[in-house]
Amino acid sequence: MSVMKRVRDMTVATLNERLEKSDDPVRLIDQFLWSTHQEIGQCEQLYRQYASHTDQLKRQWQDAEQWTERREQQALTALKAGEENAAKLALQDKVAHAERAERYRSLYEQSRGELLELEQLLQELRDEYRNVYDRRQFYIARMESLRLQQRLNARFSPGATDPSQMLRKVDEQLTDLELETKSLRDLRRMGQEMLYQAGTVVQDVVEREMENLKRKLQQGG
Repeated sequence: MSVMKRVRDMTVATLNERLEKSDDPVRLIDQFLWSTHQEIGQCEQLYRQYASHTDQLKRQWQDAEQWTERREQQALTALKAGEENAAKLALQDKVAHAERAERYRSLYEQSRGELLELEQLLQELRDEYRNVYDRRQFYIARMESLRLQQRLNARFSPGATDPSQMLRKVDEQLTDLELETKSLRDLRRMGQEMLYQAGTVVQDVVEREMENLKRKLQQGG
């Protein structure tokens, strides 16, 4: 029993050491819980066997004691009847049953002590399982808190997307497009006006040339 307890203490110590270095404590704890669950099942089965064996030893001890008392009564009855030989035979059998009762009593007390130690170990295993399970739930809650904090930090960190800034950029882009469109429109209008003006100048020149030709014809005629 004491060996089993030392092994359990070493297992818990090893778990604590590994938890300090583990990147996934929940997975490590799950492995430990599964192993402890298996040990609890084995310990419960052994406890039932020990309890049954202890009860059997107790019955054999009590049965031997009853035979011891019965043989003493028989020897006393035989002695009262003057049958000393029968009384001696009954006393011999009484001694044999007394020795048998003592052997079974010793075995019973040993087994009962081991049963109590096993019961204590089983309770320690159950308490240990419950405590480690509570730690598992705490780690899960802690990891969820960290995950939410990371999302919060990512949402409101300096580099995070600001809706107002995004809309401001869109407004600037639209303004640039509007200005560009207006500039192109002004350039087209200006080109049309220049073409019109150029056409008017040419037309004036053509008209003057026409007048000059008419005057020449008149003079020549």
